[in-house]
Amino acid sequence: MNYISTRKSAARMTAGRAIIAGPAEDGGLYVPESFPKIKKTLEELAALDYKKLAYEIMSPYLSDFTPDELKSCIKKAYTGRFLDPLVAPLKEAAGAFFLELYHGRTLAFKDMALSVMPHLLKTSCEKYGGAKKIVILTATSGDTGKAALEAFADVRGVTVAVFYPQNGVSFMQKRQMETQAGGNVYVFGTAGNFDDAQAGVKRIFADEELKRRMAERGVVFSSANSINIGRLLPQVVYYFYAYSQLVRMKKIRCGNEINFSVPTGNFGNILAGYYAKCMGLPVKKLICASNINNILTDFFNTGVYDKERPFHTTISPSMDILVSSNLERLLFHTGADLIKDGAYRYNGNSEALNLFYGVHATEEETRRAIFDVFSRGYTIDPHTAVAYHAYGAYKKETGDATPAVVLATASPYKFPEDVCAAAADPAEPAAHDEAKAFEYIKKLSELSGTEIPAQLAGIESKPVRGSIACSPEQMSSAVEIMCYCIK
Repeated sequence: MNYISTRKSAARMTAGRAIIAGPAEDGGLYVPESFPKIKKTLEELAALDYKKLAYEIMSPYLSDFTPDELKSCIKKAYTGRFLDPLVAPLKEAAGAFFLELYHGRTLAFKDMALSVMPHLLKTSCEKYGGAKKIVILTATSGDTGKAALEAFADVRGVTVAVFYPQNGVSFMQKRQMETQAGGNVYVFGTAGNFDDAQAGVKRIFADEELKRRMAERGVVFSSANSINIGRLLPQVVYYFYAYSQLVRMKKIRCGNEINFSVPTGNFGNILAGYYAKCMGLPVKKLICASNINNILTDFFNTGVYDKERPFHTTISPSMDILVSSNLERLLFHTGADLIKDGAYRYNGNSEALNLFYGVHATEEETRRAIFDVFSRGYTIDPHTAVAYHAYGAYKKETGDATPAVVLATASPYKFPEDVCAAAADPAEPAAHDEAKAFEYIKKLSELSGTEIPAQLAGIESKPVRGSIACSPEQMSSAVEIMCYCIK
């Protein structure tokens, strides 16, 4: 399996080389040249645990890894790093099935891929040699940052720089990043929103002179965002895993179609569902759930993607994005010619796009979803609530009764103020007070009858390293200074 750029001018690469590179040198994103079909039957896949299933799904994409190399990466990633023995259990509640992707070390779905990515990267570097030092550059809207810091902390030969919007993440997301231990991790709080931070990272990757200077010091840049194919591919696994659990629970039979409702920001999570469909998973519809930054809803309804619109800060901050980088991958796969004049106008084969259904939730609808699910004995975070609302809206609009899996992408304990407030009265937004944030964790535990996750135990007393403030325009200089400090 080789990988090519969505912009078609970069050289073809093996998987390992594409993982090291991150984005392609022509500014595009690496994609597989074709989609492999699953070799085992759905019945056979349903009998596998998460690690064995991960090997079956990922191995055709990582054909330059030996079986032992890939199995070793997977074993290290999913042994002892997730509190639930199932890794990502499926729970039935409130008329849907929730795939809990937040039992890793940072309580967010990003752990599912970022637990294995450092091992894929390290194996790739050992295989192909090259740089003595790798600098991981990552923009985050809240969850990727902590997951990347946790995954790469103290990994020899790797330094991690995370850029997050200072006023665009929850208090708990910020605290998780700023208390991360490790001698090779740096956290930068940037002015503006996630799109500004992401644009700054892309400018660094495009700065050939900076990359030349760093190469002289044996440094190369890579990424832990889903713009890196090594982040995207592991996410395909849990779509198959959700299906397998439905089969084992006798909720469906092998071969039956199912729907997925996915909270969507940078489009990587739902794109993994598209990859699963292309591999042969019986997916009927991918419900693309957005908050009031509803650029993707508009795209799937009109075929026009126009980022020139107001940006909103919401209670689902990881979805506060107007530039969804991975959409470029989908458009490439569907054969569209893109007309770029400040907007994308889709004029390709619409059959592939018909797999997607765009729905967005207002802030009140998000709080109402938390309230409704909570009143039925289950607790969800604001991002999962957006997806639950979208599923309900889709079912009402279409009458489709196909079993649906809602991707639960973060623990409600990462957003305790908003969840507690919505569970009590969805009409009243939460009053955020950082001084009381830890009190709300305890309150949420009492309200929900669930234990505070061990990952947050004692976080209020952990040393706060803080973050380095910089503007998007200063990001390149900040990274260069950081690189000169690397031993």
